[in-house]
Amino acid sequence: MSLFNPWVLLGILMTVLGAFGGGYYKGGEDENARQQAEIASLNAKARETEQNMAKVANTYAETLRKSQNVARIKETKLRADVASGALRLSIPTQSPVCSPSVTPVTAGDNSGETRTELSGQVSETLIAIASEGDAAIRKLNQCIQTYETLKGMK
Repeated sequence: MSLFNPWVLLGILMTVLGAFGGGYYKGGEDENARQQAEIASLNAKARETEQNMAKVANTYAETLRKSQNVARIKETKLRADVASGALRLSIPTQSPVCSPSVTPVTAGDNSGETRTELSGQVSETLIAIASEGDAAIRKLNQCIQTYETLKGMK
C-alpha cells in the first residue's frame, strides 16, 4: 500500500474533513449553549428590574390616589361651604360704581377695596376649573417623579 494510493488519500481527506466538521459542530453547540445561558441571565436581570420598576410605579400611583382623595375631600368641603353661604367668593372691582344687579362688598381687611361677590353658579364653575387644573398638576408632578425615579433605576 502506497501513500499516494487514491483510496488512502481519500481516507485521509475524509478523516481531516470529518474532524473539522465534528469540531465545527461541537463548537457551534457550545456557543449556542453559552448564548442561551447569557440570555437567561439577562432575562432574569431584566425581570428583576421590571419588578422593581413596577413596585416604584405602584407606590407612586398609590401616593397620587391618596393625594387626589385628600384634594376631593377639600373640594367637597369648599363646594358645600359655598353652597351653604358659609364661604363667599368675591373679586375686586375696578370702579366703585356697580350696576344695580351687582352688590359691592367691602373687603374684610378694611383695605377700602371694593369687591363684587360671585354668584353660586360662577363660584361652582370656578371651583370646578381650579380643581381640574390642580388634579392635572398633581398628575403631571407625580408622572415626572415616577419618570425620574425609573430613569435612575436603569
